[in-house]
Amino acid sequence: MLVLTRKTNEAIQIGDDIEITVLSISGDQVKLGISAPKNIEIHRKEIYLSIQESNNEAASISLNLLDQIKKQSLNLK
Repeated sequence: MLVLTRKTNEAIQIGDDIEITVLSISGDQVKLGISAPKNIEIHRKEIYLSIQESNNEAASISLNLLDQIKKQSLNLK
């Protein structure tokens, strides 16, 4: 993990097209601004993990449904 110290209005550049700027610091909260291309999704980590969990559940349900359809089609023959 890279650890950097930044002050308000200072930025971090990631690659050619992602910039993270410290907008404000208040107590133990830091407000960040992120500039990135529209095709890059940006989420808070807890939201990202929730999306991943939902996707995994949906994939699991789809696989179970496919198994049921296969079994039913074999029974019809």
